[in-house]
Amino acid sequence: MTTLAFRTATDADIPALIALVTSAYRGDASRAGWTTEADLLDGQRIDADMLRADLERPQSLILVAEDAGRMVACAHIAQEEADDGVATAYFGMFSVDPAIQGGGIGKAVLAEAERVARETLGCTRMRMTVIDCRDELTAFYVRRGYLRTGIRKPFPYGDARYGLPKRPDLRFELLEKPLSPATESSR
Repeated sequence: MTTLAFRTATDADIPALIALVTSAYRGDASRAGWTTEADLLDGQRIDADMLRADLERPQSLILVAEDAGRMVACAHIAQEEADDGVATAYFGMFSVDPAIQGGGIGKAVLAEAERVARETLGCTRMRMTVIDCRDELTAFYVRRGYLRTGIRKPFPYGDARYGLPKRPDLRFELLEKPLSPATESSR
């Protein structure tokens, strides 16, 4: 694996973030990697307004990973309210350039995101949602200590900002992981 440099995204990164996220999830280009949703969804995965809102929201940041100055991965991390009072971060928009997936970059970005959630946002738990028919993706997170909660959430059918579903049965499953000082995602 290469040496990654991490930083927080700015408004100037929005076009590159859209290109990276789209390449990881949508269309034929995404099929070069294993995170593609091309068989499940068409349309956009993210847009400039959604990214700008994430960048401007308090206790929210987009983590960028660069290799030799080139953006190769990103993830959104944001503090969220939890019903049980546990300081919780939400992890989403996780994208790695499909041409270099499988080389450990995703594991490194996830570990850095957990560190940022813990040390910068003060969170002791990370949550995410995964399309529940994405067994290989769920397994990736389970191997890194995330627990399947069994909680399902509906897919936002009818909201083209999140894509155009190709199937009528899409929904999300909530995964979560306690973040302790010894949290390690690079297993």
